Amino acid sequence: MVASDSFAEFLREQLAPLGHVTMRRMFGKTGVFCDGLMLAMVRDDALYFRVDDDNRAIFKEAEVFPPLNYAKKGGTIDLAFWRAPERLFDEPDEFVTWARAALAAARRVAAKRERVAPTRKSKARRK
Repeated sequence: MVASDSFAEFLREQLAPLGHVTMRRMFGKTGVFCDGLMLAMVRDDALYFRVDDDNRAIFKEAEVFPPLNYAKKGGTIDLAFWRAPERLFDEPDEFVTWARAALAAARRVAAKRERVAPTRKSKARRK
């Protein structure tokens, strides 16, 4: 289920120090973007921050929760998004710290995709 309007508005307010925050419904969830990079996802009004090897230590507390996942062919696929502890919603400074770490991971993912994306050669037009 996607983010409720009130939860989405709360997230926009809390994440405003990071930059331009937008949200988009995706596959029954809500993607949370900052300046075009997806730093988090929401399912059932639970926030999941993007995690990678570089920020995993910062999110150690979130390891107790199952990661964001989806069912596929009778199994479960875990995504690189970990649930934010609810206590963060009462601690705006720490919330932004976690969000910055997730945004940094989103930048690394985007940079990696750019490096491995195949380059396309334009075809000459025939006259």
